[in-house]
Amino acid sequence: MNIVKHITVAVSLIILASCGGEKTGNTLAGKKAKLEQLKKQQEDINKQVADLQAEIIKLDPSANPEKAKLVAVKTLSTEDFQHYINLQGKIDAENIAYVTPRNQGGQVKALYVKQGDYVKKGQLLLKLDDAIYQTQLNQAHTQLKYAQDIYQRRNNLWKENIGTEVELTTAKNNVDQAQHQVDLIKEQLGYTNVYAEMSGVADEVTIKVGETFTGNPVAGGYIKLVNTSDLKATAQVPDNYLDKVKVGSTVKVILPDINDTLTSKITTAGKVIDPNSRTFQVEAKLPSNANFKPNQLALIRIMDYAANNTFTIPVNTLQTDEQGKYVLVAVTENGKTYARKKRVEAGQLYQDQLEIKSGLAAGDILITDGFQNLYDGQLITTSAS
Repeated sequence: MNIVKHITVAVSLIILASCGGEKTGNTLAGKKAKLEQLKKQQEDINKQVADLQAEIIKLDPSANPEKAKLVAVKTLSTEDFQHYINLQGKIDAENIAYVTPRNQGGQVKALYVKQGDYVKKGQLLLKLDDAIYQTQLNQAHTQLKYAQDIYQRRNNLWKENIGTEVELTTAKNNVDQAQHQVDLIKEQLGYTNVYAEMSGVADEVTIKVGETFTGNPVAGGYIKLVNTSDLKATAQVPDNYLDKVKVGSTVKVILPDINDTLTSKITTAGKVIDPNSRTFQVEAKLPSNANFKPNQLALIRIMDYAANNTFTIPVNTLQTDEQGKYVLVAVTENGKTYARKKRVEAGQLYQDQLEIKSGLAAGDILITDGFQNLYDGQLITTSAS
């Protein structure tokens, strides 16, 4: 270090000598010229100083003690790791029905349901115009009464041995036919009452009083019932997962619209591949929930791999050199902490977490931040992450 001091003194003497130069240095041009001269001399001296310092450190490393680099660390322990297939799906109802009349339909005279109502199976939903059937029923009743009167007379005469058996039988048949006609019209009259064929929510009610109701959603107004107690999540899975996704596979269903997540199982896995999309459909049953709606967006995560008691690390901490993959861990040696390479075998990656199959042990201190440009054996100081 005495050499450096001598150089510093020499620089000072040169500067003093320069200051005592010619009187022309007092002019502006002279001052600028002298400044450039001094800068050039300073650059030369700085280079000599740097070269000498490098030679001194090479001969005596203690002359320049290494500074520890600050890093963040995390102590490792075993945990469970899962890999999921992320898909976009939706909620479907197992039972969706469009209410239909039991005859050809007719004009709506009364409507007993509105959109959003919960209805029970067999509940009356609307009333169709029955004027024609009421007229026909009155006429049929008149015919029935007339036939019954004729039969009663024939029967009384028959008891008095008047008339023939054929006349009595004919009168009886007329009564039966008239009764059948009454029953038939009553049945048709009942068809003007339209009932719910299943329990559920009236998801859509587009029919109005006065309109013609046929039950065909394409032809006019309709009532759509959805059984919300029997819902499922569905998604299309790429065919390259055909051997990994099976009935019973664990699935997470995320409903972002209502900020809800639930776990279920695959209940149906299609065996037919769609030739256009190269996908197959999977379904998972959902519990009854008033907040679940058919066609609601669902993010489907199907577990296709799981490992218990393994190690996981942030994927960005994995590094590679000519010998393979490694991570940097903090190791204390002789009271100091150093960065050391550890060779590892990587497994599955899910999101930003990487499974490590071998190479790590419980208690290893992984360097999670500040590992960039670290070398094996570099002095470090740590802060927990």
